[in-house]
Amino acid sequence: MTEPKTQIALITGASRGLGFALAEALAPEYHIVAVARTVGGLEDLDDRIKAKGGDATLAPMDITNRDAMAHLCRSIFDRWGQIALWAHTAIHAAPLTPASHMDQKDWTKSLSINVDAMAHMIPFVAPLLGTQGHAMFFDDPHGGEQYYGHYGTTKTAQMALARTWAAETAKTGPRVVIQQPAPMATALRARFHPGEDRAPLASPHDEAQRLLTHMRSAQA
Repeated sequence: MTEPKTQIALITGASRGLGFALAEALAPEYHIVAVARTVGGLEDLDDRIKAKGGDATLAPMDITNRDAMAHLCRSIFDRWGQIALWAHTAIHAAPLTPASHMDQKDWTKSLSINVDAMAHMIPFVAPLLGTQGHAMFFDDPHGGEQYYGHYGTTKTAQMALARTWAAETAKTGPRVVIQQPAPMATALRARFHPGEDRAPLASPHDEAQRLLTHMRSAQA
């Protein structure tokens, strides 16, 4: 087995959608540490990365498990010392429903994945990024929209925390980048908009390339 590239990219939510596409796009330059709960999706990603001559470390785990994430980050530190990039795409999309009909189980899961996990991941990942690394977050503004009580509220909270970190590190690093992807043909969007014509929607792979290009141009 070849030694992984020295630049490490941590992708949380890498088994599908934008996370999968970002991992594949980054693989020529980075060794990918791919985190997700869906083992099959991670294995598909690994096959795609290897087909392009890249390397990946698969981490099938739940980001809400604080101890597991602590162990992962410690293992990354012990093996590589640092990472160059963290792209966080993991999200829970509860069904659209009126606020008066919100399900407690969906609300608790939305809070756990979309908000609470950030409270331990940022402290764990920040030391790995140091002052030169980059963290990428992806906005999807639906806060206050009808029927988006679960998703819109918790996604807004997630972005508020990301923006707080970005403000705190603006002069010291790591660089925290928040971007808004175009509407994409993903399983998440299909859950919100069943039956939608997907032809006009962006491909996650095209959108991953656009977002990475934008990030790199901002660095120049």
